[in-house]
Amino acid sequence: MAFIHDDFMLTNETAKHLYHTYAEKMPIFDYHCHLIPDWIADDHEFSDITELWLAGDHYKWRAMRANGVPENMITGDASPEEKFSAWAETAENTIGNPLFHWTQLELKRYFDIDELLTKDNWKEIYEQANKVLKEKKLTARKLIEMSNVTFVGTTDNPTDSLKAHDKILKDKKFDIKVAPSFRPDEAFHIDDNRFAGFLERMEAIFGNHPTSYKELVEQLEKRVDFFDKHGTLASDHALENMVYSDASDNEIEQIFQKALKQEAISKDEKEKYLTRILIDLGEMYADRGWAMQIHFGALRNNNEYWYDRLGPDVGFDSIHDSVNDGRNLNLLLNAMERKQKLPKMIIYNLNPTQNHVVASAVANFQVNNEGIKSKVQFGAGWWFNDTEQGMLRQMEALADHGLLMNFVGMLTDSRSFVSYPRHEYFRRILCNYVGEQVESGKFPNEETLLQRLIENVCYNNAVNYFKK
Repeated sequence: MAFIHDDFMLTNETAKHLYHTYAEKMPIFDYHCHLIPDWIADDHEFSDITELWLAGDHYKWRAMRANGVPENMITGDASPEEKFSAWAETAENTIGNPLFHWTQLELKRYFDIDELLTKDNWKEIYEQANKVLKEKKLTARKLIEMSNVTFVGTTDNPTDSLKAHDKILKDKKFDIKVAPSFRPDEAFHIDDNRFAGFLERMEAIFGNHPTSYKELVEQLEKRVDFFDKHGTLASDHALENMVYSDASDNEIEQIFQKALKQEAISKDEKEKYLTRILIDLGEMYADRGWAMQIHFGALRNNNEYWYDRLGPDVGFDSIHDSVNDGRNLNLLLNAMERKQKLPKMIIYNLNPTQNHVVASAVANFQVNNEGIKSKVQFGAGWWFNDTEQGMLRQMEALADHGLLMNFVGMLTDSRSFVSYPRHEYFRRILCNYVGEQVESGKFPNEETLLQRLIENVCYNNAVNYFKK
């Protein structure tokens, strides 16, 4: 029997029934990913399996480094064959890591390859995958279509022109909706040179950069309107830790002026600024019916030597162990609710020890008059938590404090066009979990109820939650 078979990860009869009857056929609503919009617009043709599979995939890069692969074979100038060979030798050693499962799922679903990838068969699989890539014309769009995706939410800087999205929208041959998501993180980094670069790009758009905090908010709101006209449904924000610190208008303006002059910004000043801008942005999103996503808990770019040589987001990040996140999350949500400007919101924590902290906090802010189910969501297992155990921990904590029935489910959160089997992985884990609860007598074996649970979490909840 092939390793990836029909009942892969389904260890009980109820799980098999739920997956094959309901979950397997559900489409994917990809509400958060990092796919390159230009590649979708141009229907990018991949030169080989190495470009498709390894370019930009820091999950694989971390594993290769752990397996002793030299950096030139990972992010350097080695040939595609050499890089694939190095990954193949690593792949068989990822057993116990979700990469082992993802690798085999991706080979099976897109290339119909059942063999386990190893150092001994890498050449044959490399050639076979490249043959399929060319013969089936597995372009960017074809891979999205093959994955049964109905919506793609890319991640875009406020200063992006969104020309790629315009091109996608005008092309009637591609009927999958692709919309930008608003990611204003550069406006947060008032303590480093990213902020100066952001202001320069804002000046290129408006003819002048903001000279006051009030002007910054006005310019950001104009960009929010620009994104809204392009069909945006969500924003996204990356925080090292949750922040909340009150400040007067005068204090915020003084902090902003220091940032304009590139003067040193203290930790307390940055937290005051972040608190205010998150609240102001949240109000904009609430007014437009967007969902506000916050991902927090990552310590980024920790290996300074390689950061200086390779730049950010290349696999040198880890989990933060910050404190007061629960207090600050409650205070931030409360500040938005107090103004009656709390948008739909999804909170993702990277530190799994905070699952119950976050799940219990979001439960305080579900009240609304619009009939939005679980308006503030405890987000799916993210990054270091999109593993079998990580997903189970998140779902169990959510169920302990809220309504699993209303969970918006899995996010792709990937730069790879062949990452969609991660949704299959999630769905198999979900069905197995529910099946175990049924067969142990903890969930009722009631078909209509179980069907609704599986279909809601796999797809329907996301569709209903993100609509405006």
